[in-house]
Amino acid sequence: MSVKSVKPLRTAIVGAGNIARRHAESLQQIAEESGEVELVAAVDTDPGRLADFAAAFSIGGYADTGDLLAAEQVDLVHVCTPPGAHTGPAIAALKAGAHVVLEKPATLTLAEFDRLVAAERATGRYVATVSQHRFGSGVQRLRGLLDSGAAGRPLLALCDTTWYRDQAYFDVEWRGRWDTEGGGPTMGHGIHQIDTMLSVLGPWASVSAVARRQARDTETEDVSLAHVAFDNGAIASVVNSVVSPREESYLRFDFEFATVEVRHLYGYTDTDWTLTAAPGHEEPVTSAWEAGPASIRSEHLAQFREIVRALREGGAPPVTTTDARRTLHLVAGIYASAFGRTPVAAGDLGPDSPHYTLMQGAGPVW
Repeated sequence: MSVKSVKPLRTAIVGAGNIARRHAESLQQIAEESGEVELVAAVDTDPGRLADFAAAFSIGGYADTGDLLAAEQVDLVHVCTPPGAHTGPAIAALKAGAHVVLEKPATLTLAEFDRLVAAERATGRYVATVSQHRFGSGVQRLRGLLDSGAAGRPLLALCDTTWYRDQAYFDVEWRGRWDTEGGGPTMGHGIHQIDTMLSVLGPWASVSAVARRQARDTETEDVSLAHVAFDNGAIASVVNSVVSPREESYLRFDFEFATVEVRHLYGYTDTDWTLTAAPGHEEPVTSAWEAGPASIRSEHLAQFREIVRALREGGAPPVTTTDARRTLHLVAGIYASAFGRTPVAAGDLGPDSPHYTLMQGAGPVW
């Protein structure tokens, strides 16, 4: 494939762990396709891991973000550190004039996220949060179906992340802790499905939830369940678990005239989706669904292509800080309701709420 004659976006990755490799592979594929990005460097505090990563992708390596920003002119920085180490590198990159892509969860608290928003506004740079499931053709078709009116009003949704992580997974020092991960499966695992649900149903109004530590020795929950009401009148059941041996990510949306479902684990294709039209509505529902795009897997590559396109056009890349904050806001609401043992409205989570500065607030009593 011919590569366009363009000045590439010089890109660096902070953090050289497993997820960073997915970022690097996706960026290099875009470079091969269009020449619009160039991966130039990586940062990691572990010299051996950094050396392996830099050698694998033929790029430079730096011990910290400050060294990188002092030595390299970069346009885009991908932050792939553990969640508790996102904000510092992101704000440093913004102040240096680079745009930022953050792995999810973007920050550990709403207060920290709002610091990021303030830095974004002050610098005129953009922050995008990785939310790859929004970009597969299935979710794009789903939003198109809703926008067309053929499906009618959204009524009910199911949003289940039932995964399995054994105790050894949580024995890694930074896992299962409020100060490094910001929460358990609600924050670190189910957030992917929660984000997809919100991208379809829009702003939430209230939540009533429970959280439990059922089987794992952690500071955080290993299971949560929530009932969520939305501004548009829809309601949803949300389940997040890391104690479920049969693993599945499941989303179901019931509209007036159609049910749309997807079952997958870490990424879907078109074959993972099921469309069921209500009797008498088969033709308009099917036509609206089939009018959407096809054959786009929900993966980092799909979102990164859209980020590059948006930056090339001078606009805000998806997913914006407004989008990402809505997702983090609902996670905070689930914890606030579960630990306060009371329903929580969206407006209850301002700076005066203990869950604004700490996801766990005063903390659970297990």
